[in-house]
Amino acid sequence: MMTPTVMKASIVERSGAPFILKEVGRPEPSAGEVLVRVVASAVNPLDTKIRAGAAAHAKQPLPAILGIDVAGTVASVGEGVTSFRPGDEVYGMTGGVGGVQGSLAEYTLADADLLALKPGNLSMREAAALPLIFITAWEGLVDRANLRAGQKVLIHGGAGGVGHIAVQIAAALGATVFSTASRKNFEIVSGFGATPIDYHSVPVEEYVAKYTGGSGFDVVYDTAGGAVLDSSFEAVGRYGHVVSCLGWGTHKLAPLSFRGATYSGVFTLLPILSGVGRAHHGEIMREATRLVESGKLRPRVDERRFSLASVQDAHEILEKGFADGKLVVDVG
Repeated sequence: MMTPTVMKASIVERSGAPFILKEVGRPEPSAGEVLVRVVASAVNPLDTKIRAGAAAHAKQPLPAILGIDVAGTVASVGEGVTSFRPGDEVYGMTGGVGGVQGSLAEYTLADADLLALKPGNLSMREAAALPLIFITAWEGLVDRANLRAGQKVLIHGGAGGVGHIAVQIAAALGATVFSTASRKNFEIVSGFGATPIDYHSVPVEEYVAKYTGGSGFDVVYDTAGGAVLDSSFEAVGRYGHVVSCLGWGTHKLAPLSFRGATYSGVFTLLPILSGVGRAHHGEIMREATRLVESGKLRPRVDERRFSLASVQDAHEILEKGFADGKLVVDVG
């Protein structure tokens, strides 16, 4: 049987333009690469910003095939790849930034270091929803904050993409978890193992007094940035740690300094953009597989279905804030 030389892909040709479904050349793996037959591709807020031309930090020139997260089946492997073989079900955060082809195509190339075997108890759609948000949550809580059992952790936005995964990771690590959320999302947050806090009506000093006796949280994870990061500096305890995946603004560090606390940021794209540290992303994805298969973690996935021909619909839903969990495009 002849190997196809072309594939269908959803392409953005310029900033703000809609997706166009085209036939393009199918790539072939070089040394260290895996060719993945894409089954599912998740849609992230960053994807919509790249399409709008508002994400210079992603360094993705247009025209391009977007799509950061992928789940699929190994079609072939390049020279030197021994960790995967054709037929393996894999997932990872593999492209869509830094000039690297994304997953909104029938096939995509991936650095083998960025991939892991998909959890056997997740569908391809569920698996595609995990990579970016899991890596971001894990890097913050484990790599930066060194979260330990018995500590009190506050997750801002525990019903959101990174937030609901961070809540589950923290609970799996044995921490006592609290999370800010709107009242309509209390059940979601508590279902994942956190005590919900109504950030609309309860001031920082009040919930710090109620849940920590006024001493502050050991770890605070900010997933929103802006004023939420400022409030994180108020909520952290003495010698505690604040971590943020959106800490791009200008902030006063005095509240942090007076507590002897520390701060660090998470820039999840760095290994793809720089080429340094990619193997660690593969390691993190293997941790995701372990937690999922042990029943300690599961992503929230919006039930609505999209195809390569209707990616634009998914982007518009996400931009309007109407998603109920991660939006996933069915490719294969």
